[in-house]
Amino acid sequence: MELDSVLDFLQDKTILITGATGFLAKIFVEKILRVQPNVNKLYLLVRAPDAKSALQRFNTEAVAKELFKVLKDKYGANLESFLSEKVTPVAGDITCENLGVEDYNLIQEMWRDVDVVVNVAATTNFDERYDIALALNTFGAENVLKFAAKCINIKLLLHVSTAYVSGEKPGLILETPYQLGDALNHTPGLDINIEKKIIEEKLKELKSDEKATEKSITLAMKDLGIERATKFGWPNTYVFTKALGEMIIVGQLKGGDMPLVILRPTIVTSTYKEPFPGWIEGIRTIDSLAVGYGKGRLACFLGDPESVIDAIPADMVVNAMITAMATHANQRHACETAIVYHVGSSVSNPLKYKVIQESGYNYFRRHPWINKKDGKPVIVSKIKVLTSMDSFQRYFYLRYLLPLQGLQVLNSALCHAFNGTYTDLKRKIGFVLRVVELYKPYLFSKSFYDDINTEKLRQRAKENVVEANMFYFDPKTIKWDVYFEHIHYPGVVKHVFK
Repeated sequence: MELDSVLDFLQDKTILITGATGFLAKIFVEKILRVQPNVNKLYLLVRAPDAKSALQRFNTEAVAKELFKVLKDKYGANLESFLSEKVTPVAGDITCENLGVEDYNLIQEMWRDVDVVVNVAATTNFDERYDIALALNTFGAENVLKFAAKCINIKLLLHVSTAYVSGEKPGLILETPYQLGDALNHTPGLDINIEKKIIEEKLKELKSDEKATEKSITLAMKDLGIERATKFGWPNTYVFTKALGEMIIVGQLKGGDMPLVILRPTIVTSTYKEPFPGWIEGIRTIDSLAVGYGKGRLACFLGDPESVIDAIPADMVVNAMITAMATHANQRHACETAIVYHVGSSVSNPLKYKVIQESGYNYFRRHPWINKKDGKPVIVSKIKVLTSMDSFQRYFYLRYLLPLQGLQVLNSALCHAFNGTYTDLKRKIGFVLRVVELYKPYLFSKSFYDDINTEKLRQRAKENVVEANMFYFDPKTIKWDVYFEHIHYPGVVKHVFK
């Protein structure tokens, strides 16, 4: 690996970014624009019907956010002019050929000018419909590869995946690519085209039923995704289809075509430093617990307090993405297979689940959430920790189901939370248990994500003393209790709590 200057690499480059209004992609775009204003152009693929709508989405879902406040302070009234010169939102869809771009002249322009393609587009819903997840996470990745291959000056394809493509496999997970047909549990017959055919046949069957509703079809397609994922050893539809996405682009890569980097983040949390500490958007994996706890709606946590939760701040992920781009661009001699980077903390700086719990108690005790209905602070107490699914289910049923008789909700707190009948409550509790089942692999994880490749990348980046503090991504610098109590939880309250 050779790396002289990341800033020099970014200068005059043209980069195509898919999923451009997503959480990680927006931080990536903001970082490049902030540190290297001499980048040539950023094409941002946005799901929209036309160019005007794509621009509107970028402005409302990215530029209007507090994330861009540093750029706004820097450029003031000139920001719009700067963005119009450097950024081109493109209406498209990675599930379609040529990424769904209908403007032929724009397609030709991108094929001529693009140096790097960064694929961040995905559905991250664990319980997504199988047809949607396969179209986006698997065949969408294939479409991005095909588009990148048509770019005459292509220097790199950076594909953002997830460390959890390894499923629930315990122990040290290596930074190695997956090959077509590699089922985690070694079950034979894993074929992406067969999976597509199964989906088509299931949809045909469902739609032929006159009694089928859109809701019942959606549920059936969600169940199909879980069924196919577990058949081959993955815990949910999201990580299964992301693994298939890796397989399809690695399988179709031809030696000498282009360098391919697969970057696998673990659980991505709020920004550590830039553009300011604590920026986050949407409820991330572990933050559903924080929201419920801080608002006084969560009476227990599920998980092993001693287990390691692999988390990494979003700005560190973005810095690793940019550094990997600069390092591997044009390395055609090294692209016989993909280069994989785990970007996480479980090996370099393990985070125990109990730190998340204790930091949450310390923060919300000192900074209680004010209930909007009565104006009173929510008083939190040290939470009950249930260390197994069996204990969780017993607790849930004993606390919430047994006190109910007929249609009368005897537990007033529960009545307030769910506002429904006994039947409604059973259905909603069933939903909670389904969600918990989906998250269980991460609450009781025994996996540790090897980051030897990433550590080499970090050491290479540190050789440039001037840029070392600009493109930081070393989790060893994080004091987890301080980060959660003073950066992450305040950020969640400010940007996520409603």
